[in-house]
Amino acid sequence: MVSGINMGLMIGPAVPIPAPREVMEALTGVEITTASTGASGFQLTFNLSKRSPLHTLFMLAGGAAPLPLVRVVIYVTVNGITEVLMDGVMTNHQVTGGGSSGEPQLSVTGEDLSRVMDYIDFSGIPYPAMPDFARVLVILAKYAVFGIVPLVIPSVLIDVPVPLERIPLHDGKDLGYIRRLANRVGYVFYIEPGPAPGMSKAYWGPEIRVGVPQPALNVDMDVHTNVESLSFGFDSERATLPIAIIQNQATKVPIPIPIPPVTPLSPPLGLVPPVPKRIEYMTGLAQYNPIQAAMIGLAKAARSMDVVTANGTLNVLRYGRVLRARKLVGVRGGGHAFDGLYYVNRVTHSISRGEYKQSFSLVRNALVSNLPRIPV
Repeated sequence: MVSGINMGLMIGPAVPIPAPREVMEALTGVEITTASTGASGFQLTFNLSKRSPLHTLFMLAGGAAPLPLVRVVIYVTVNGITEVLMDGVMTNHQVTGGGSSGEPQLSVTGEDLSRVMDYIDFSGIPYPAMPDFARVLVILAKYAVFGIVPLVIPSVLIDVPVPLERIPLHDGKDLGYIRRLANRVGYVFYIEPGPAPGMSKAYWGPEIRVGVPQPALNVDMDVHTNVESLSFGFDSERATLPIAIIQNQATKVPIPIPIPPVTPLSPPLGLVPPVPKRIEYMTGLAQYNPIQAAMIGLAKAARSMDVVTANGTLNVLRYGRVLRARKLVGVRGGGHAFDGLYYVNRVTHSISRGEYKQSFSLVRNALVSNLPRIPV
């Protein structure tokens, strides 16, 4: 759709196929939002003529027999590198316009494949002698037909229930149950599309803020500038100090344990961290030992220290690649206090004919870069 950038669209039940020419010609806009936590969403906008096949393809097939759901895969190729932006299902269709206002438009919205995990209630399924991560693997195995590959990281809070004492039972729908298991141990759960169209990764594990950073975002650097706008913020009031309350098993005396905001998987991204001004007590941890309680609070503590933010927009053709959420990225030209590495918290892709832009939100847990040189 843009010179140097090609977009692909695949549609179909279970195993999607490339969209027909009539669909691609009617497509006028694509918007995809990906955040570090929670489900990703998309919206497709089409011109809708009276004889358009979209009436049948989307509105009738999307939820009508014999197709209970329609799967959508969106990918782009930028400078020879293919990135899968979305692998999800349609959830809503809306027609607007028409008459004197011109040709009507069809808007199709949907969510990533985590949506299919939120349809059926499986309450009561037993998991004898299975710790949390094993239950997650069993649940995700049902969705292999959608190309979902599980990436499950066992927690240090491995609790193997003894069948003679208790047998854990599935509670509710798969998506809610997996997220509750993740929250219990300070983990996150999300489904990330790729690396190839039709494949996805289901990640259940700690939020990771380390790795190779993406190419730097440059602002106010003349010919090296590759963003259209970029603004910064610093909210010192956001910083909190979580304190876990555990119980001494012998004396039953409550013991407060301060939770550090820095872990090997969420290291400081600057030299000057904020000083917490508020204390937040975490309850419900009485049955855990000090190490286990601290592990549960680490994720919450890390997120509470994201006091430095950056929001902006960029043109993908000028940036040279697709900015991805849940990864690190460098920032240059923002000043001594704000330059350095950031965690990409949210990205919105806006694609139309002749244009591909992204809006993004970055977070960091300290001021002033701790790197002698920011990776380009």
